[in-house]
Amino acid sequence: MPIPPAAEAVLAAVLESAEDAILGIALDGSITLWSRGAEQLYGHTAAEVQGHSVAHLMPLYEVPALNAMLEAARRGAFQCCETVERLHKDGSKLVLAVKRSALLNAKGEITGIVEAGHKIRRGAKEMAADTQLRLLAQQMPVILWATDQNLRITSNWGSGVHHTEPPSGEMVGRTVFEYLKCEDTNKAAMVQHYAALRGESVHFEYQRGDRVLDVHVEPLRAPSGEIIGCIGIGVDITQRKKTEEQIRYQATHDALTGLSNYREFMDTLERELRRAERSHHLFAVMLLDLDDLKQVNDRLGHLAGNRALKRLAAVMREQCRSTDLVARYGGDEFAIVLLDSDLEMAEHVATRIESSLRCDSGDPPISASIGVAVYPKDGRTAQDLLEAADRQLYQRKKAGPARRVTTIA
Repeated sequence: MPIPPAAEAVLAAVLESAEDAILGIALDGSITLWSRGAEQLYGHTAAEVQGHSVAHLMPLYEVPALNAMLEAARRGAFQCCETVERLHKDGSKLVLAVKRSALLNAKGEITGIVEAGHKIRRGAKEMAADTQLRLLAQQMPVILWATDQNLRITSNWGSGVHHTEPPSGEMVGRTVFEYLKCEDTNKAAMVQHYAALRGESVHFEYQRGDRVLDVHVEPLRAPSGEIIGCIGIGVDITQRKKTEEQIRYQATHDALTGLSNYREFMDTLERELRRAERSHHLFAVMLLDLDDLKQVNDRLGHLAGNRALKRLAAVMREQCRSTDLVARYGGDEFAIVLLDSDLEMAEHVATRIESSLRCDSGDPPISASIGVAVYPKDGRTAQDLLEAADRQLYQRKKAGPARRVTTIA
């Protein structure tokens, strides 16, 4: 951006007289300004560095942080103050405290950065430890943050969650609500931060966008012991949660049909019995048996038998509500827990299943025998209900296709 003559004269005077090392950095990382203080600190003349990348003044491990800062500047924000390591012309290391300001064009867009730095005079071991800690915090594959008592971010570090986080320091001044993407200040994540301000150590899982975080929040204390804010760390456990869900699904579902398995059916039935005892509501249990599966296997093979089982499973799933549990009970037997259902509703579901099977165009044609039991009329335990439904099922199966009816007596 062109600099007005008066401003240019002032800038030239600053560059000549400033004790701090002042340099201008373009958004591509090239050096555009170089003060006398910079020449004294780094040992390079302006002619030696202008037009070259500022990365040449840095140890290799500082370059990722530089790139992150430039990327943040291109997006309109960057960390203004930090401690950095730089290199003297003779190769020795310099530890600097730097402050950065934006160069803006007429539209208010950032076109470059002015950086003023001065040397920090500390022991070599202290400087090395500080640098290593800072780099570790910046590059850890987590998000870390500290807040004041008003839950405004005072520091944020880490390489982020799933590579979607702002660079270290970019969230300073914003609230935890913004950082954790909370639309509701009453969400559990915020309640937990308030608990940390009261001195509690809290641990919780938090859904942040499409990611799941395992979060620890601790009170942040001053040397005097007074709580001055919170410090938190979030670890991305999205993949672990997906794996756990997959393991649970495999443990509770039938691999062939995708329906719940016997174990999940029995667990659900027991839960529904306890709920019915407390609230005195009705529910129904339905058992189904795929007719003549052995003949299908013997005549057409087991693959055809498997397809027949999946066809019945699909019809059951289609004719039941999403709140009902549809399961493969074992072999050619299936079961359904119909929540908040009486005998009339259960008969209606059975009729729809039988009608759908008759209309199914798959080969070979299939049918099912069905038995129903209703709590508490037919029993108050899982065993009593299943035995009642099983007796009715085999009565219908024994009657044969010609004598079956579309309703259950």
